[in-house]
Amino acid sequence: MYNKAILMGRICNDLELKTIPNGASVLSFRLAVDRSYQIKGEERKADFFNIVAWRSTAEFISRYFAKGRMILVEGELQTRQYIDKNGSTQNVVELVVNTAHFTGEKATNSNSNSYGGYNPPPPANTTANAAPAISSGSTNDFVETGSDDDYPF
Repeated sequence: MYNKAILMGRICNDLELKTIPNGASVLSFRLAVDRSYQIKGEERKADFFNIVAWRSTAEFISRYFAKGRMILVEGELQTRQYIDKNGSTQNVVELVVNTAHFTGEKATNSNSNSYGGYNPPPPANTTANAAPAISSGSTNDFVETGSDDDYPF
């Protein structure tokens, strides 16, 4: 069996990282994904999906993303049931995230960059660990071999 879904859209709600009694982090949010088509004369429609991330993935998303930001998530679709406050059984379909990715979305303010608000550290001193310069060679650097029988393959 194969169960994999990839969605890219905008986060619909404020992110609130929670910790369950066993200490695991969990993050639930809704993702708005625009449809690939638009009916002439109407606004583009979107579909809304329930997303759940656990442990380090949940912590990563809550740290570097926020409401309104674009995100790409990969994971598996799962269904679960719960009983609502009226006593009715409700079915829910969720994408359980395995990995989350930045989308390269351009930032909207000057304090942020295209990494969803994550500012990578400046590069280390590159002169100390720089690779040696490569000089171009000539065909005189190569030696011609006798015959094809000299090769082991």
